[in-house]
Amino acid sequence: MIQFPPILEAGVVYTRPWMVELILDLAGYTPDRDLARLVAVEPSAGDGAFLVAMVRRLVSACRRHNSPLAASGDAIRAYEISPDAVRRAVELVTHTLIELDLSDSLAAELASSWILEADFLEASLGFPLADFVVGNPPYIRLEEIPPSKAAFYRSFSAMRGRADIYIAFYQAALMQLKPGGLCAYICADRWMLNDYGSGLREFITTQGYNVRAVIEAHDVDAFETEVSAYPAITVIAREPQGSVIVAKALTGIETTARETVLDQLTEARSSSVLRVARFADWFQDGDPWPCSSPEALKLLKHLEATCLPIEDKSTGTKIGIGVATGADRIFITSQKPDVEPDRLLPLALASDLNAGRVNWSGHYLVNPWNEHGLINLSDYPRLAAYLEPHRDLLGDRHTARERPHHWHKTIDRVTLSRVAQPKLYIADIKNRLLPALDLGQTYPQHNLYWITSDKWDLRILGALLMSAVGEFFIHSYGVRMRGGFLRFQAQYLRRIRVPNPAHLSDEIKEQLRDAFDRQDTALATRAALQAYGITSIPN
Repeated sequence: MIQFPPILEAGVVYTRPWMVELILDLAGYTPDRDLARLVAVEPSAGDGAFLVAMVRRLVSACRRHNSPLAASGDAIRAYEISPDAVRRAVELVTHTLIELDLSDSLAAELASSWILEADFLEASLGFPLADFVVGNPPYIRLEEIPPSKAAFYRSFSAMRGRADIYIAFYQAALMQLKPGGLCAYICADRWMLNDYGSGLREFITTQGYNVRAVIEAHDVDAFETEVSAYPAITVIAREPQGSVIVAKALTGIETTARETVLDQLTEARSSSVLRVARFADWFQDGDPWPCSSPEALKLLKHLEATCLPIEDKSTGTKIGIGVATGADRIFITSQKPDVEPDRLLPLALASDLNAGRVNWSGHYLVNPWNEHGLINLSDYPRLAAYLEPHRDLLGDRHTARERPHHWHKTIDRVTLSRVAQPKLYIADIKNRLLPALDLGQTYPQHNLYWITSDKWDLRILGALLMSAVGEFFIHSYGVRMRGGFLRFQAQYLRRIRVPNPAHLSDEIKEQLRDAFDRQDTALATRAALQAYGITSIPN
């Protein structure tokens, strides 16, 4: 069940039957196995989409293997926190069993034994090990949960930062598995890339789990209603890591025979409804999992093996973010205030970037720092007079509470030498990666990332970044926002790989400079493909 906080969408979103059946097949929860002797867990039963399909398979398996259904009371554990949902699920499963020719009394008894009114995360702490955990875990931001519950959920080691609750559902499921047991979820895939998912990725890759398959399902009809989440199927087993199937589901898979889809996945054979590749190894520790498509992952692995990280000691290239003040209304101004002249720095805003250059809008940063650290206000009486009327507001900021005598500081320290450095600026949220060149005239605001380098001609580097190759890394590692916008945060920019600048021919260098000066993305892409030694970028 994917559940959204009210600000996004009221109610819940359920998984379509074709997707449920595919996931159960991928999990190996099939009637050819004696399912009555195994334990399957559904952590968030919701409307019973997974539960009813599991019940039908369990009944079929019992009849095939001559296992008494009456003895299968422990074969399924379906959790649901809502009493009304529990009641509906019991009624639905009871009705399903009666349709399958069970007596009314046995149907009611089994339904009641399989469905539990409980919080999976709380109940899972003492639950016996499972052979399967399958489903669609809740998708709820922690800030939407009562503080006492949120504190408990955060006790799961994988819950970091502003994690969604599904992170804990993943970890709890994996911790319940027997050796060889398997978790198959369909869930929003942001955790594979975001910082808040790093704890879960590290847990999976370091605690004895095998990522068997990742199937991106962004472009298929997986849910009963349209959702803004980008879902993926993950199949993860408690066993040593082996080879990994990475696939992208395409339109038409919904009506394709599941046997055909499973054969294509097993054989790593692409088709009109599925793009598939098998990889011999997987990512390490908490590294992101960029699984947008098999072709993209192949190219990423190639470029990461043959090119340099953009932030690299050999080129003296560094990436950082501009100054956060904690009180922009006071520290940022378009009118020169009556302060000492050396307390003003020309400040570049995201809106100042245009056509590869910085068109400074005349904004200043009122700067409380010098080369040695935070200034003494007694040395700057005009600045002190400017800030004093705002002392209560500035002193109430989190950054000033621990050291009240530093009430006049900005959140971030200002590095004065950066003003005179030539640098590339990249705005945090845009629909394209379009760096702008600052020739050493401004200091960046907090929504701008900067890149400096000892070895790169920044026009050449800027062209590589604005090309389809540079943007490919962001599309692979970054998180898409509503409206198609991308986040160009440092964590994603540092994932970009670049050729060794010393190995570029003079001809390619000149093409890249020309492309940047003209802001010609097509020319930049043609030159970048040659510079990287590749022929194209996968869709």
